[in-house]
Amino acid sequence: MAVINAENLVLGRLASIVAERALKGETIDIVNAEKAIIIGHENSIVEKWKRRIDLSAKGNPRKGPKFPKRPDRMLRRAIAGMLPMESIRGRKALKRVRVFIGIPERFKDQELETIKIAQYNGKEEAITLGELSKKLGGKW
Repeated sequence: MAVINAENLVLGRLASIVAERALKGETIDIVNAEKAIIIGHENSIVEKWKRRIDLSAKGNPRKGPKFPKRPDRMLRRAIAGMLPMESIRGRKALKRVRVFIGIPERFKDQELETIKIAQYNGKEEAITLGELSKKLGGKW
């Protein structure tokens, strides 16, 4: 079982690596989901997510698609998008992934893993999932 600290990691890279490891059968817990980073101009990222949420509200709200506003669910959805969800193998892999806001008590004393390939270098414009969630009206 791996506990990954999402702080200062790029969302897409993190999601692809976690999806790959989950498909191999590894159980993964991700902490500090609100500190994961999306690279790009802040305004364009917020507009893109607002457009998605508005489109989902116009359709049938019971049937979806439903786009999350909480950072932990945004990260989980990004991981799900990189898994073959039509197959049983993909759905089982997603069940092996848990995402948390902050660091829960049970992980306080454990050593947190980080992924070097997914590190944010600070050169491009970016926004954290927590900031994006607050701009979309997420309550967490």
